[in-house]
Amino acid sequence: MVTEETLPTTGRPVTIAILGAGNRGSVYSRWVAANPDRARVVAVAEPRDYQRKTLAELHGVPPERTFSSWADLVAAGDAGKLADAAVVATQDNDHVEPATRLAEQGYHLLVEKPMAPTEEGCRALLDAVQRTGVMLAVCHVLRYTPYTQLLKEVLDSGRIGEIMSIQHLEPVGYWHQAHSYVRGNWRREDESSSMLLAKSCHDIDWIRYVVGAPIEKVSSFGRLSYFKRENQPAGAADRCLDCAVEPTCAYSAKKLYLGMIKRGETGWPLHTVTNDITEEGVTKALAEGPYGRCVWACDNDVVDHQVVSMEFAGGATGTFTMTGFAEKGHRRTQIFGTQGTVDCDGEHVTVFDFLTDRTEVLSVPPTGHDAGSGHGGGDAGLMDSFTAALAAGDPSLIRSGGLESLETHLAVFAAERARHAGSVEPVDVPAARG
Repeated sequence: MVTEETLPTTGRPVTIAILGAGNRGSVYSRWVAANPDRARVVAVAEPRDYQRKTLAELHGVPPERTFSSWADLVAAGDAGKLADAAVVATQDNDHVEPATRLAEQGYHLLVEKPMAPTEEGCRALLDAVQRTGVMLAVCHVLRYTPYTQLLKEVLDSGRIGEIMSIQHLEPVGYWHQAHSYVRGNWRREDESSSMLLAKSCHDIDWIRYVVGAPIEKVSSFGRLSYFKRENQPAGAADRCLDCAVEPTCAYSAKKLYLGMIKRGETGWPLHTVTNDITEEGVTKALAEGPYGRCVWACDNDVVDHQVVSMEFAGGATGTFTMTGFAEKGHRRTQIFGTQGTVDCDGEHVTVFDFLTDRTEVLSVPPTGHDAGSGHGGGDAGLMDSFTAALAAGDPSLIRSGGLESLETHLAVFAAERARHAGSVEPVDVPAARG
C-alpha cells in the first residue's frame, strides 16, 4: 500500500529525478518543462556529458544534483531522497538495479519499457515495488493515447458484441528498422533484448489492453532475413560514404541523415547520431560512428520481421505482425466481434454494425503528434496520468501498473520461446492482475 509518507505534499508540483537523458528521458523531461505547475525535474543522472548538461540546463538543475551515473544519484539519496519520483530511462538491461534501489529509498517509479530483458528481472522489479509500497508506471504509452481511449469506449460499450479475434500490424518503417535495429542501440539481443521485447512489447501490451483478457497461449515465427552480409550488393562498401552502390540504395545513411540536414530537420533520429547537427558534423559521424555502416555489414542479430499468434482467456484469438519492410506510419488493427467489426488506422475507428449494415467513422481529435512523434499523444498522456496519480496518491490513475505489465512481458517471453522452439507456449499469467 502507498503510505502518506511516500506521497508528495499536496499543493506543490511533484518533483522528479531523471535517470537517462537519451531520447526517452528527454521526452518525459520536456513534458515536465511544459507543465511547471504540475512537476519539476530536480535531479538528473546521465553518463554522456552533452546530454546530461543539456537536460540539467533546461530544468535549472544545480551541479550538486547532476550526476554522471545512476549509482551516484542513488548514493546521494541515502541521506534523504532527492525527489518524489524517478524516471528510469536507462538502457534496457539497466532498469532493474536502479529501480530496485530507488524503490527502497521511497521513490515512485516511471520505468521505460521493457521492464527488464529477462523474466527474472521483471519479477524482481515488481517484487521491489510491492515490497516497498511505491507506485509504478511502466511506459506502455500506447494505452494513454486519445485514439486508444476512443477505441476502448467503442469496445466496452458492446457495440461489436463479444470480441472473437484481432489482427494488428506494426509497420516499423524501413529507415527506422535500419536506424534502431540494424545500426543502432537495439540491434543485438545480448546488448539490449529481442526485437519483440524492445520494439513490440508496446503492441502485445496494447492488444491485451483493448481485448480486455489475458493472453494464455502463443506461437511465433520470424527471423533476420535481409540485413545480413550475404545480401550485401556486389561492389558495396562497408560504409555508405565510401560506397559506389549508395546512390541506388534505399537504406543509405547519406540519404537518411544528410537528407534530414538538407530538409532542415534536426530532431530524432538525427540527434542520436551526433551532437553536431551540421552537414560537417553529421558527415564526420557517418565516417566514424555506427550510423554510417552499411546495413549488410553490421553486427545486428534481431529479427526484421515476425508474427505472433495468441489465444486469450475466454477463447478469442489474435495475430500480431511486426515488419521492418514498410513505410513508417500508424499501426493498423482490425477487431472482429459477434455484432460488428472495427477497423482502426491510428486516427479513425471505423465501426460496422451487423444488424443495420451501417458504417460509422469516428475520428480522434488532433493531438499535434504524428505516428512518429509523441506516440500519438501517448507520451503526454502517460506523464499526465503519472503526475496526477502522485499528486492524488491514487495508483488507479495509472493504466500501466506493474502486475498487468508483468503479464504482457511474460507473453512476450513466451512468444520468443515459441519462435526459437517452433512450439505453442503457455503464458504464466499472474494470479492477481492490476
